[in-house]
Amino acid sequence: MKKKRVGIVGLGFIAKGVHLPGISKSPDLELTAICDIDAGALEAVQKAYGIDDAHCFTDYRDLIACEDVDVVDICVPNDVHYPVALCAIEMGKPYNLEKPVGLDKAEADTLAALTKEKELPNMVCFSYRFKAASRYARDLVLSGALGDIYHANMQYFQAWGIPYQDIPLLWFFTKEHAGSGVLGDLGSHGVDLVRFITGKEYQRVIGNQKTFVRERRKKDGSGMCKVDVDDSSYFMADMEGGLSASFLITRFAYGRSNYQRLEIYGSKGALIYKLDETPGVDELEVCIGEPYASTHTYTKVQIPDKYHVDQMQSLADILLGKGDGLSANIYDGQRDQYVLDAVIESSATGRWVTL
Repeated sequence: MKKKRVGIVGLGFIAKGVHLPGISKSPDLELTAICDIDAGALEAVQKAYGIDDAHCFTDYRDLIACEDVDVVDICVPNDVHYPVALCAIEMGKPYNLEKPVGLDKAEADTLAALTKEKELPNMVCFSYRFKAASRYARDLVLSGALGDIYHANMQYFQAWGIPYQDIPLLWFFTKEHAGSGVLGDLGSHGVDLVRFITGKEYQRVIGNQKTFVRERRKKDGSGMCKVDVDDSSYFMADMEGGLSASFLITRFAYGRSNYQRLEIYGSKGALIYKLDETPGVDELEVCIGEPYASTHTYTKVQIPDKYHVDQMQSLADILLGKGDGLSANIYDGQRDQYVLDAVIESSATGRWVTL
């Protein structure tokens, strides 16, 4: 079977760390074209992956128009998600889009509507859907093993925003380029993960956001610049079926690398999903049944091999018409963006926001 030819737009951290290695590993994908406005980044990836000059671009529109590109992989900063994805849709190209899908729900709505109109295969990179522990947790919840679900508590902690790290003003810290701060960067994952595992939709949210470092140095050393997005977001949500969810999302968790903890409590049992990138392990603990509940015993479970899947191979499967239905798509990204926008609105007004 002929491989699907991938053109990737944006050659930064996430492309180098996840997308490019995943494309290389997949037997069904082939990297054929690359694009970045940074000449150094473009040259480095060209040499590493053996891409000829004719398939190296600085304008994403040229890459998308290339006849040798079957699918567009979009790994650019948040403010460019919309125009690149829109261009791919208008040219009838399937696409893979990093999250969040846009700067606001208006952009998300447009992408979702046009994708539906053209019936284009697509994937949105809520990457923690591909963790074995999260997939196993989903099956346990949806099978009824935990009974009726009452509570979900989601924590997503990193530490790279803390002052001692002396991080300059990257695009992550500006509303113009990021749309939001840690809420869109990490919170979008947390919002999706709770929805993915519980199978419940969000109904209303209330929350607050804080910025701890209000100025950061410019990368060129020419002075300081204002930070106008959140360093921390904490919020509550009412979800379908009476489920109450709470979230604490921060880049100021001292000593944390990429730490997640999701606790879910039901009428018959509970589970704890954990991820810590320091050891690089995702784990699942459960407490199911009265004998375990009475002794407050949580047991780490062995996760069956079938739950281990690869993100970029999942993209290939979607393109080949054999996806498992668990990868996120633009409609999941759209729902996620509604929650992000509602949290921002609630933080400004101090009120519950209905979705």
